Amino acid sequence: MSKYKLSHLDQLENEAIFVMREVVAQFERPALLFSGGKDSIVMVRLAQKAFWPAKIPFPLVHIDTGHNFEETLEYRDKLVQELGVDLIVGSVQESIDQGKAVEEKGPNASRNVLQTITLLDTIEKYKFDALFGGGRRDEEKARAKERFFSHRDEFGQWDPKNQRPELWNLFNGRKHIGEHFRIFPLSNWTEMDVWQYIAREKIPIPSIYYAHEREVFMRDGVYLAYSPYITLRDNEKIERKVVRFRTIGDMTCTGAVLSNASKIEDIILEVAAARETERGSRADDKRSDAAMEDRKKEGYF
Repeated sequence: MSKYKLSHLDQLENEAIFVMREVVAQFERPALLFSGGKDSIVMVRLAQKAFWPAKIPFPLVHIDTGHNFEETLEYRDKLVQELGVDLIVGSVQESIDQGKAVEEKGPNASRNVLQTITLLDTIEKYKFDALFGGGRRDEEKARAKERFFSHRDEFGQWDPKNQRPELWNLFNGRKHIGEHFRIFPLSNWTEMDVWQYIAREKIPIPSIYYAHEREVFMRDGVYLAYSPYITLRDNEKIERKVVRFRTIGDMTCTGAVLSNASKIEDIILEVAAARETERGSRADDKRSDAAMEDRKKEGYF
């Protein structure tokens, strides 16, 4: 009997790699949804390990709202160049220009919801039949209804009552023409697991994950980064604060947290002490109690 015992990170890594290899074996045109956030960055590292020494055998897909953090786009382009992988960018601005999406108005306007239209159009254009996503078990309550292989119908929609059972690591990828699957290799991971894995693997991350000084303003209990894409309310004022971001998304709805964490070890300690989930700083999730589940049903995630 071997005396070597796998750490919990080794077990999570092995599970995720197994899922990725299953996808490449079962599907013809998989892709990895890449936001530039920590979860998608970890998935890229897992894909490297899963198919080494070959290149990652599928493209990265980024749905660009046009309101992204500049640091995120710089990181994305540098990573793609270093890895030599294909990058496909779906543009929300193009969806708006083509009349497929309508820009929201008012101080709460965001393009985050509009990503659904652009994503589904991108899936249809490139005929993707499986897309890796970074959903984790600790993100929000809709995750409890998910699977590793999440079936989507011909309209790209998710029906939580129509998910396949997954017993003994057997994954059913059968589908009809026009349908596809969202794949979640990090289903059993937590935010802490992700940060510990990034620390162990020494993975570079976008600078906005670390504490830095930035112009922000408080809205509904959340600090938002000031940008040209945001209309301030009369009672809102811009301040300079030392902040960092726990999650990365559209600038109009991604909240910052006050922090002095300047290295990975500091972030891990901060996350361990946190009493609010990372999505607690996402303004778009506060629109309704079922905001994420509603968007999943429409095809967003």
